[in-house]
Amino acid sequence: MLADFTGNLFHKIIQNEIHRYKIYEDEDFLVILDKFPANPGHCLILPKIPARDIFDLSEQLIAKLYPLAKRIAFAVKIATGCDGVNILQNNGAAAGQVIFYFHMHIIPRFTNDSIRIKTASMDGQIDDDMAISLSETIISAL
Repeated sequence: MLADFTGNLFHKIIQNEIHRYKIYEDEDFLVILDKFPANPGHCLILPKIPARDIFDLSEQLIAKLYPLAKRIAFAVKIATGCDGVNILQNNGAAAGQVIFYFHMHIIPRFTNDSIRIKTASMDGQIDDDMAISLSETIISAL
């Protein structure tokens, strides 16, 4: 599996083959400043075990991810004085993933900044029949 990632930008960053501004590191994760930040202080959390997306991460690693994300988000909030924080993670090209190595964004947000994260694409609300059908299908997939 590792051979699949050797040319990947984030894998090279973890291997210290590419310059990065390290914020935090432990045995499981590396946290760096994003080189192309949405706002100053924008960080990326990278697992040291290569994973293409969330579906490749172990449950054990996922259990460590959000406590770390909270810790980094809190530090970013203090350091930047931001008004809020986005914690984002994309899975697959259709979801906006550009580099196919799992990474989580911690983005400081300021009131009236120009960043726009579009989430709504349907016209209007979901109707009851569709909601019932989708919820049943998702529940059965669990």
